This record gives sequence, C-alpha cells and structure tokens, in this order.
Amino acid sequence: MPDIIKLLPDNIANQIAAGEVVQRPASVVKELLENAIDAGATDIKLIVKESGKSLIQVVDNGVGMSNTDARMCFERHATSKIRSADDLFAIKTMGFRGEAMASIAAIAQVELKSRRAEDELGVQINIEASEVKSQEAVATPVGTSTCVKNLFFNVPARRNFLKSNAVEMRHIVDEFQRVALANAEVAMSLYQNDMEVYQLSGGKLSKRVVGIFGKKYQDQMASCEEETDVMRVYGYVGKPEFAKKTRGEQFFFVNDRFIKSNYLNHAVVTAFEGLLQESTYPFYTLFIEIDPKHIDINVHPTKTEIKFDDERTVYAIVKAAVRQALGTHNIAPAIDFNQDVNFRSFQAPPSSGGMKAAERDYGQFKSFEKKQEVGQWEKLYEGLQKEISQTEQENAQLDIHPESQSTITLGSAANSLAPEPSREAKPYFQIHQRYLATQVKSGLMLVDQQASHERILYEKFLLQLENRSGASQQSLFPQTLTLNPSNFSLIQEIKDELNAIGFEFSDFGSNTIVINGVPADLKTTNEKVLFEGFIEQFKQNQSELSISNDENVARAIAKRSSIKVGQALTQEEMSSLIDQLFACKNPNYSPDGKKTTFILELEKISQFFN
Repeated sequence: MPDIIKLLPDNIANQIAAGEVVQRPASVVKELLENAIDAGATDIKLIVKESGKSLIQVVDNGVGMSNTDARMCFERHATSKIRSADDLFAIKTMGFRGEAMASIAAIAQVELKSRRAEDELGVQINIEASEVKSQEAVATPVGTSTCVKNLFFNVPARRNFLKSNAVEMRHIVDEFQRVALANAEVAMSLYQNDMEVYQLSGGKLSKRVVGIFGKKYQDQMASCEEETDVMRVYGYVGKPEFAKKTRGEQFFFVNDRFIKSNYLNHAVVTAFEGLLQESTYPFYTLFIEIDPKHIDINVHPTKTEIKFDDERTVYAIVKAAVRQALGTHNIAPAIDFNQDVNFRSFQAPPSSGGMKAAERDYGQFKSFEKKQEVGQWEKLYEGLQKEISQTEQENAQLDIHPESQSTITLGSAANSLAPEPSREAKPYFQIHQRYLATQVKSGLMLVDQQASHERILYEKFLLQLENRSGASQQSLFPQTLTLNPSNFSLIQEIKDELNAIGFEFSDFGSNTIVINGVPADLKTTNEKVLFEGFIEQFKQNQSELSISNDENVARAIAKRSSIKVGQALTQEEMSSLIDQLFACKNPNYSPDGKKTTFILELEKISQFFN
C-alpha cells in the first residue's frame, strides 16, 4: 500500500494560509497600511477600486527595501522584526513586513515597487498566484508602492462569498479609520474609484478625530489623561448627551494597536454610570501605553484581542481616567486646535503605584454632581396645577363633578351612579400622552401609542418594500446632509430599499446627499433629523439582529418616525390609530416584541375596591 501523506505544494499551502490572513479586501488594506507605518512613512495614500475587489494600492514614503528584501518579503515566514522566541513578547510594531505578503500574493496579482534613499534605482516585482513573473530595476520614488489586483481571482469560491461593494467599502473605511486614529502624526488619504474619501493631514489626535468623524465632534469631546507606574491612559471621551444608540465609535489602542475588549469597554461604560440614557453608547478614543512584557498580543490571528497579566489594575486605571475626564472638565469646554491640549490640565496628586492611583478619591468629581434647588420646590407643582385647572374647566363644561370624571370619560356611566355624560364625551382618551384608553366589552383596554404606531408603520413599509410601491412626498426645499464615509457607504448599499418606500435623494459629492423627498405617509418637519435617526437605528438593528435589509429598513424607519411618548393626539387620530392597529396582521406586538395592548378586566378592576 503506497504512502498517503504528502507535503502540500507551496502555492496550495499559501492559499490555505491566506484563508486565515485575508478574509476580505479590508484584510489586505490593514496589512498594507500597517506595513507602511512600520516602514516609517509620514505620508500614506490608499487607493481602492470596486471596494478593493479589482485594486488595492498603498503608496508610502517610508524607508523602502533593497532588491533582496523586496524579493524575500514574499517568502513564507519572512520577517524583519523577530529573531528569537523572546521577541514575540516584546512586539511594538504593527504588521511585520512580509508576514502576510506571501498569503496576499497567493490569491491575487501583486505589483511591488520600492526604493531606498541610498539607491539610485528601485526594484519592481510582479507576482501572480505565488509565482514570480518578473523582477527588474525601475525608477521609482523613495518608499514603497504595493498594488494588489483582482483579489481571489484564482479562488472563485472565496470571491463569491464577498458582500456587495458598499459593505466591503465600509469594512475598508473601518480599517482605515483605526490606522489613522492610531497614527495621527501621519498624513493619510483614501480614494475610492478616483474619488476622494479622506484627506487627512498629520497633526494632533483631536484634529485627526474631527477630520475622520466631522466638525460636530469638535464640541463633543473631553480630554482624558492618567499616568501611573503601571501604564498611561490618554485620549478623548464624548459628552454623554451625544451618546448614540449604536456601537461603533469606541476605539481602544494598546501601544498604538487597535484592540477589541468587552472588559475595558465595561470599565468606560461604568465610569459613565448615571450619565447615559438607556441603551446608548458614548464615543471614546483611548490609548493605553504599557510595557509589552505585561501583555500577550498573540492570542488571536488578527491581533485584535490581547491579554493583560493584571487585568484588574488596567480596568481600574481606565475607569478612573474616564471619571477624571468627566469630572474635571465638567463636560463643557470645546477643543482648541491651537493648543496641544484642548482643555485645562488636571493636576493629579502624585501616585506611588497603579492601583493607588486608580483607587484614590478624586475630589474634583464632586463639582460634577448637580445640586438640587430645594428652595424652589413650588415649581415642581406648576405643571400639575395647570392640568388640574384644565380638568376643572372641562368638568364645568360637561356640568359634572370631579369625583365622577373618570367614570364618565371612560363611557361606563351605565355601571356607575354618576350622571349621564353629554354627547361631547370622548370614547378615547390619553393617559399622560403615552397610552390610549377605551371601554371594551370585558373592561378597559389600554393601548401603547408608540408601540402600536410602530407596528402599523412597519407592516405598511414592509408591504411597500415587497411591492416596491412606496409613494414619495417631494420636499419644497431639498436639504443637504453630509455623512461620514461609513454611513455614506451604508446609504449607497440600501439605496434601492430606501427608494422603494419613498425616500428620494441624490449624491452631491464629498459624502453628501441631497434629500429631495420622504415617504408620503410620514409627517416630518425636518428631513435631515429623520434621515440621521434612521441611519443610527438601522445600524443598531444590524448589530443586534440577523434580518434582511428589507425588514431592517422597515423596522428602522418605523421606529424613528412613529408617534412618541408625550405627543398629544386628537380624538380622530386616536380612533384612526386603533382602527389601523387592528387591521394589522399582528396587532398584539410591536416589531421588537413589545405588547401594544392590554385589557384590564372588570373583575380585576373590582378587586381594587374591595
């Protein structure tokens, strides 16, 4: 019987390795950008076409490579950073130039040009599916230019699993943002299909944050700084009132490497305790500087997860640093780009160790707590007194006594000793502008006005999406809305679905759209607020639910355009709402599973009076 175990050919072994390193175009972007950073570049240009499927090019002005290094970087296990096993636990660089190049070259057509400052000519290498096609001297600027063309051209099964261009572009933007935030001093630009997406000049972190996320962030951040013998934490946290309902703008960097950590995120959220609305997430960009010997970055192939040798200390210091930022700055000052630090510095008392600094009681926090104005307690009753006066006037018009009001308004005078109401008595009424109440055969029916309206709109929009039949109400004055690149890509991804329910908008360039029309059924005075709210809700649903784009669009627009708590309704509106609710396929629950109605039976009511 012949032997059955054989060594894999290099090209197949590289394709297998590529499956771990290169999951999508954004994976290539990450590796090439980090290689450029490690090469000492001060200016990096990223060019992509068809969301990286046909071209990914990174051009840097780093140190460049010699002919031999340029050829060696495509060999498996080739690296310039590691010489012994001990080096694995003292890594400070990002990508190891060459570590992923063999994998990338195995599944794409790669052209690399590179030149060092001391060389008159550079080198150009062309590789296709791990096979070197050519290597020759070439005139090229100092630095390195790497072109990755036709990704997965020889692995069609992998290419078929790629998402739409809009989805893949969002992943590329995410990777670009992370590298850009971690290297604020490096000028970086991004072009998609020859259109400029980002043009970021090198500078301070605050300038980089505003450059990536927009000028509105200029007034939303508080600087954060804490240094101990164990580690240093610095960066920015967002004001609580600007917290969003979606995750995504939370960034942790350890020694300038982006990481994902639910544990440290919990430390930040805990520091915001009592300041955030329910189910909202604050913005933060926080950097941790720590001796590499205290961390292990080799616990995940993409190195986005790491381990600390003393997680509790790190947790405590991060939490204390964020609390200090919130307390010291009182969430008020804006960023001054003419200074190195945009807020007045906090003079913390010297610490003798990591845990002592984290555990000390910051007296500055006391100024953050708002004092109750107990001397003006009468104001608490102003609204109540107004409601009582209105009620008395209504009772006087109906010629009834206050004691019998609730019985008559409910239309249950036949079961009461109260006098018959006049013909103007309402069959429906609102409770605290939140619930609707009406008499039914078995007792009293309560209706949640917001949950009910969400159900009505959801089924209506879902039907319009299925039939592509939504009507649009044209805006008299079209509004322009500038989005960040990630949200702009998202809107392009679901443009057909938005058009199907009545949204009409056009591209205006530079990640800006012009809103020309909104769904005809919606009553809105601010198309921009509605559109921005829809985007945030869509992203929240996307992160929490596994649903189709059609269903997500219907859920998101129904959630953001429905009647809200506190909105007064006329008798006709209440009647119409209840009629439309019971015409729905599933009138008992809102799209997110919340009850829309509740029957308080007569027997239950009678028990309250026993």
